[in-house]
Amino acid sequence: MSSSHAVAGREAELSSLAEEVVACRRCPRLVAWREEVARVKRAAFASEEYWGRPLPGFGDPAASVIVLGLAPAAHGGNRTGRIFTGDRSGDWLFAALWRAGFANQPTSVAVGDGLQLIGCYVTAGVRCAPPANRPLPAERENCQPFLVRELRLLSEGRVVVCLGGFAWYVALRALSALEVEVPRPRPRFSHGASVSLGRWALLGCYHPSQQNTFTGRLTEAMMDDVLARARELAG
Repeated sequence: MSSSHAVAGREAELSSLAEEVVACRRCPRLVAWREEVARVKRAAFASEEYWGRPLPGFGDPAASVIVLGLAPAAHGGNRTGRIFTGDRSGDWLFAALWRAGFANQPTSVAVGDGLQLIGCYVTAGVRCAPPANRPLPAERENCQPFLVRELRLLSEGRVVVCLGGFAWYVALRALSALEVEVPRPRPRFSHGASVSLGRWALLGCYHPSQQNTFTGRLTEAMMDDVLARARELAG
């Protein structure tokens, strides 16, 4: 099979998986919260129709770098229908991906705004917006099979950039489910942490939340360094 046919087949399988993700109702608490947020809305977005459903990953089916976040923002991805799109964390992330050459533009405000990822795929450990941005352990476990299947389908993937400790933990569990040998004790998260696991490399990066970016805990230069390292490790 030619490489173009292989990528097309992978894209079709990712699309099928995305449909499963969007239809998921496994977690009653998350279903109730995401739908309440979509109904009540934030005043600034009162005229918009919220997505209000789970969010699949998106990006280049031939990606070598996977960016893994925590969960959609209540008035970001849960509103726009695309992970990280339409919130402050996403503003920071997409600008960094653009500077690193992983995106064709530095902003993403809505689905269909022209954003394309190049050699990169963005996803999350939990696919529904959780109350207070805190998924429960059972909700994290319910979502894990989706990430496992994404990582399996992204056969050219080599690097997972984990945005925060939650994503780091989720990535280790997903790779273990893929029968990648994970050392004990498990590698600990820190900004700039790096660990090789089979064909994969995990890179730690502070989450681009306002709590981190407004305080200077995460700077543009720090995130640029992580993405530059990701590109280097991806070959």
